[in-house]
This record gives sequence, C-alpha cells and structure tokens, in this order.
Amino acid sequence: MQLTTILNRVQKFKCFVYTSIRWAGSPARPELEVLVSERRNSRARCSGCEAPRAGYDRLAQRRFEFVPLWGIKVFLLYAPRRVDCPRCGVKVERMPWASGKHQLTDAYAWFLARWARRCAGRKWPRCSAVRGTACFVPWKWLSHGVEPT
Repeated sequence: MQLTTILNRVQKFKCFVYTSIRWAGSPARPELEVLVSERRNSRARCSGCEAPRAGYDRLAQRRFEFVPLWGIKVFLLYAPRRVDCPRCGVKVERMPWASGKHQLTDAYAWFLARWARRCAGRKWPRCSAVRGTACFVPWKWLSHGVEPT
C-alpha cells in the first residue's frame, strides 16, 4: 500500500490531490514532504466568502505540518493561489487543511488537543526527566523511551 493511498483514506480533500512524496531532513531526523496540487479544472475558493473564483496568481510554496506517521514528521507542501473576489477583494484561496495563516494543519491541531486532554489530569514524573519536551508530543516520547499510560 502506498503512502498516497493511506493519506487519501485518512485525509482526503475534495479539490486537491497528493501528487508526490519525497524524503527530506537528515537521516537522524527524517521528514516526509507531500506535494499537494489542485485538481484539474477546479476553481479556487475565496477565503472570505468561500465562493468559487478563478485564480490568477500563485504565492510561494508553504509548508504545513501534518500528523506524524510512524514517528516521522510529515509536511504538506502547497503554493496557494490568489483570487480576485468582487465581494472581498484580492484574497488567498481557502485551503481545507489549514485555518488562516497557521502552519499546523487542522488535523494535527486536533491530534495535539486530544493528547493534551489525555495528559491534563495526570502526573507525568517521567516526562520531567526528558529535558525541553512537552509531555503531549508522542514522537518525542517514543524517541526517549517514555511510554504514555
């Protein structure tokens, strides 16, 4: 099973497709970069009124941090289009995986929120031994041998 199949099963976007996946980072800290592009003949949606509009320009490629897979950080790469909306003016298109200018995807923010809620009422004596790490980041637990309960 390919990683694009897994991503389409877990997080599928209506007007966007995963085009390619490549390794990035160092061998000690590997990262996956997933290139996202719009579907052919799809129109960009205005981020203000969410009406479909024609895109006329592209911004620089942005990196959005996605939920880590198997302890490997995953980033979505996308160059957003700008739209000229008659109602809202010139805006960047609405991207379904992120809100506003956030670099975390919505799925990753919810993932971290669930882990924070699990950790909220518990004492974590083993987490304090791991310097500089938050107790709700699971891939750091796994790399330091600390198991969540």
